[in-house]
Amino acid sequence: MLKDFKEFALKGNMMDMAVGIIIGAAFGKIIASLVGDVIMPIVGLFTGGVDVSQSYVLLGEGSYESLAAAEEAGAAVLKYGAFGMAIFDFVIIAFVIFMMVKWMSSLRKKEEAAEEAAPPAPPKEEVLLEEIRDLLAKS
Repeated sequence: MLKDFKEFALKGNMMDMAVGIIIGAAFGKIIASLVGDVIMPIVGLFTGGVDVSQSYVLLGEGSYESLAAAEEAGAAVLKYGAFGMAIFDFVIIAFVIFMMVKWMSSLRKKEEAAEEAAPPAPPKEEVLLEEIRDLLAKS
């Protein structure tokens, strides 16, 4: 069983997948920073300085100055702003991944077209045999 697991874990595809997951996690952090630190302040500028990520609905009685105050008091809150940010992050990540896959696909198509356009050269043995055949045909 250990041998089977070692074979599985050391396959090229498994290692590629592991690298992809690690890079994807790092990429997710970059996108979260892009959305939270670059895009949302611009959105806040157009919405009159409102921080959309801090938008919430109180699911009980009372009133609080901010989301942090409501959470600190242990109040039940519906954080629709944070949910919207998560959806926005997802859409951006999905779009960027779509563009990368599309780009990689176009590169692969170009490589396949180049391989089809130039047929591979015949092996040296075959060329030598053809030369011998041609010399025998002349004599």
